[in-house]
Amino acid sequence: MSKPLSDHDRKKQISVRGLAGVENVTELKQNFNRHLHFTLVKDRNVATRRDYYFALAHTVRDHLIGRWIRTQQHYYEKDPKRVYYISLEFYMGRTLQNTMVNLALENACDEATYQLGLDMEELQDMEEDAGLGNGGLGRLAACFLDSMASLGLAAYGYGIRYEFGIFNQKIVNGWQVEEADDWLRFGNPWEKARPEYMRPVHFYGRTEHHPDGVKLVDTQVVLALPYDTPIPGYRNNIVNTMRLWSAKAPCDFNLKDFNVGGYIQAVLDRNLAENISRVLYPNDNFFEGKELRLKQEYFVVSATLQDIIRRFKVSKFGSREIARTDFSKLPDKVAIQLNDTHPAMAIPELMRVLVDEEKLEWEKAWDICVRTCAYTNHTVLPEALERWPVDLFAHLLPRHLEIVYEINRRHLERVAAKYPGDNGRLCRMSLIEEGGQKRINMAHLCIVGSHAVNGVAQIHSDILKATVFKDFYEMEPHKFQNKTNGITPRRWLVMCNPGLAEVIAERIGEDFIRDLDQLQSLRKYVNDEAFIRDIAKVKQENKLKFSVHLEEHYKVKINPNSMFDIQVKRIHEYKRQLLNCLHIITYYNRKLNSSNSIPLTVPFMQAAPGYHTAKMIIRLITAIGEVVNNDPVIGDRLKVIFLENYRVTLAERAIPAADLSEQISTAGTEASGTGNMKFMLNGALTIGTMDGANVEMAEEAGEDNLFIFGMRVDDVDALDMKGYHAEAYYNRLPELKQAIDQIAGGFFSPKQPDLFKEIVNMMMHHDRFKVFADYEDYMKCQEKVNALYKNPKEWTKKVIYNIAGCGKFSSDRTITQYAREIWGMEPTLEKIPAPDDKI
Repeated sequence: MSKPLSDHDRKKQISVRGLAGVENVTELKQNFNRHLHFTLVKDRNVATRRDYYFALAHTVRDHLIGRWIRTQQHYYEKDPKRVYYISLEFYMGRTLQNTMVNLALENACDEATYQLGLDMEELQDMEEDAGLGNGGLGRLAACFLDSMASLGLAAYGYGIRYEFGIFNQKIVNGWQVEEADDWLRFGNPWEKARPEYMRPVHFYGRTEHHPDGVKLVDTQVVLALPYDTPIPGYRNNIVNTMRLWSAKAPCDFNLKDFNVGGYIQAVLDRNLAENISRVLYPNDNFFEGKELRLKQEYFVVSATLQDIIRRFKVSKFGSREIARTDFSKLPDKVAIQLNDTHPAMAIPELMRVLVDEEKLEWEKAWDICVRTCAYTNHTVLPEALERWPVDLFAHLLPRHLEIVYEINRRHLERVAAKYPGDNGRLCRMSLIEEGGQKRINMAHLCIVGSHAVNGVAQIHSDILKATVFKDFYEMEPHKFQNKTNGITPRRWLVMCNPGLAEVIAERIGEDFIRDLDQLQSLRKYVNDEAFIRDIAKVKQENKLKFSVHLEEHYKVKINPNSMFDIQVKRIHEYKRQLLNCLHIITYYNRKLNSSNSIPLTVPFMQAAPGYHTAKMIIRLITAIGEVVNNDPVIGDRLKVIFLENYRVTLAERAIPAADLSEQISTAGTEASGTGNMKFMLNGALTIGTMDGANVEMAEEAGEDNLFIFGMRVDDVDALDMKGYHAEAYYNRLPELKQAIDQIAGGFFSPKQPDLFKEIVNMMMHHDRFKVFADYEDYMKCQEKVNALYKNPKEWTKKVIYNIAGCGKFSSDRTITQYAREIWGMEPTLEKIPAPDDKI
């Protein structure tokens, strides 16, 4: 396979990467050499490639630091309202290239490293992905940080600095094997430890009620050590902060009998405290009621609220003197956004601080708390909703349990006053679930303790109001809003697909990078032959690059002229990778009897969470690949690949190369999705159900420009009422029957014929997500895809309509709506002066 063009000369022409002025390049080279020789290598004679990466990272970081300090000075001078985005996950990926894009340094750095005889891409590949998230929720948080900085909002991201992020995934003999992601082993040049802001976090203990208030005594203390990472806005000189907390044991050991053995054990026991920030829990859309997880949730909340209160009280830059003590002003200066229920403890913790420490009356404290906090819901799946056992709460956080009980008592009084005699409603709306083991419903706590509750796509927000939170909506309809998710066009277009960004900029200028709605003006080029040609050329170049990457890293030879049909999803039954598997098997069976269909490459990506069914789905995908990829009759006309160890960086390679994006969840189960938006922006067409943000994508691009199939939410509800019987579809559809029989009979696992009997049994008898019900329509829709792909010009016209319809799906739009409609803040596109500008 011939290698694609060297990027260096082509990149120099791409204006969206910034200008490579002579002075710029010279200065960068000087700083690079300074860091290489004095900061890193020092007494070593030979520099490694990692040394070169760190030298480049420090050189780029130099351009951040002055802006970072000036931004914080700017905030202290203006004293704006600040927003605190609390999330247990921030799936940041790599930082170097993103920083260069946002500071307009990319071409200058590229030229400087080229002149130094180094390869920029090789250096970028030395950076570890910061994989501090599982999937969509954590990546959304990362996109939001980028947009908040780009929109000039005084914003802070707060989370945990996990020592081990999302596990490294290996596929061994077709099975997923997890390895620890030691992402910090070589150090992280982008973070700065801030021990001066270390905070104590108290666990366990008991409460004592005194006339002057409540005291928590005999607690175990863990210290929260903050690490700050700069978050640059897009070319506006704003640099915000992501602060991640790391758990440290205090130094004062309780040694009743001081002897060497006791001392050694005390030192070893420090690990127990520090385990809090050791590892990211790998399950999303699945609740595990583990004590360590609740510890993590309270740890980040307690440390963060101490920081928020400290910053609220102090108003002068560099000063620690308390200047503000009137907490009634807190909601005017502080907005707290809870990213799902994981940081829900912020509500009882804020109440504890206001009532126990600041001595406010309950009613006043509650009013402040509600006006300060807002809650984003990310799922309607019952198994994903957090319900913590009361016994665990009583043991770990005794004071907070008392506060939750009091919140619930007052809440139920209000419900009873509004709906007298409606005991069923009282039971449904209680924060405490009775029956069996008592549990605290964290979503209910979030709704009651927040002034705004939002879903993340219109259909999702409507479902919340109509079903999951219906009682709460009827009681307080003003709280409920929709904020459709978005993605940052800086990372997901300019950075990962500069060729496409440049083709767009040549037609409509570069302002679309800040205002993605401007992509609408591309509609006038939908019949422009040159534009159609340019769009198709960029896609083919991206496919060629990705093919080379697959061949080099996965040893799989790919036909770059085949259609790249990609599904990037966490493995879960509701996302229906199994439906895609059935399509592949049917496509394979048809291809054995016909050569009429197009060549197809089907990469699957994403890790399975730690439960059995998800891992079995991966094993099925790899088993299908083993058969299909080695069938000489098929050759290169069908390839099925499971790409191991999915990361943000792999997505940045795969998404620009995709022709078809699989968004095939059962209608009413996917809250929004953001992968669907990334594929759309990068010139892939979508095959999908009317679920999540797919609905709005169809509205924006025109439903005729997506391949929509399957049941709508009403159809799913009707089928639930009637009863879903998988056998009826199995008996009626011969191709479906053949595919299921092949899986069940060991066609894809000849050495273990019954390997997939559990999956077949689940699909036949226990499938909540109704794979068979959508199979027939899905196959017909895939035939339409096949037919259109044979007409490249018409295909590319639909691609243009999709790109032109992406404006709504910028996280800038999402954050603007959060700011105006929830946080009471006004975004701005104004630049602040750079560090070397005179103020």
